[in-house]
Amino acid sequence: MPNTKSAIRRVRRVKKQTQINRIRKSKYKNAVKQMELLLKSKDKEKIKKYFPKFQSILMQVAKSGVVNKKTAGRKISKISKKIK
Repeated sequence: MPNTKSAIRRVRRVKKQTQINRIRKSKYKNAVKQMELLLKSKDKEKIKKYFPKFQSILMQVAKSGVVNKKTAGRKISKISKKIK
C-alpha cells in the first residue's frame, strides 16, 4: 500500500495509464488481424484502401511507446512487401 500522498496519486495515475495502454494494444492487435484477413482474402482494393489506416494505427501505438517503433516499422514493411 502506498503511504505518501504522492504515492497514492501515482497509483491512481498508473491505473489510468494501464487502461489506456491496454486499449492501444488491442487497437494494434486488431489492426494487424484485420490486415492479415484482408491479405488472405486477396482483395487488392480493400487492402490498398485499408493500408494507410493500418500504417497510421501502428505508428500511433509506436509513438506512445506501447510497441517499439522498430517493431511497428518492421510490420508495416513486411505487409507492404506482401501487397506489391
